[in-house]
Amino acid sequence: MYAIFENGNKQYRVSVGDVVKVEKLDAQVGATVTFPVIMCADEGNIKVGSEVAGAKVSGEVVSQGKDKKIIVFKYKAKKNERKKQGHRQPFTTVKITAIGEAQPVAEKKPRAKKAAAKAEEPAENQAAE
Repeated sequence: MYAIFENGNKQYRVSVGDVVKVEKLDAQVGATVTFPVIMCADEGNIKVGSEVAGAKVSGEVVSQGKDKKIIVFKYKAKKNERKKQGHRQPFTTVKITAIGEAQPVAEKKPRAKKAAAKAEEPAENQAAE
């Protein structure tokens, strides 16, 4: 089974157990993060759009870091105007722990009030006398 989710304007194809490098997330190492699913496939059965509404990809943050430095060099010819900058893009490494569809939330049944149950017992005792 695999799923495709979007993060940082990029799409990632993942399976359970995969480790992916995504745009920086505000989460501590060891924290659990979830991403909404765009597409899900299992043994040739592909679900897209409203079929996967509410489905989530869960993962655990493994590490935070910065990518390799790239050099940005700007210049204007014949003007002696030069600008050199470096940039390191921050990232978060996430290990995918689960791919799942939204589970229907079970409605809670109202509990019987204890006061009503106690009120009925004395009435039965009086009828027996």
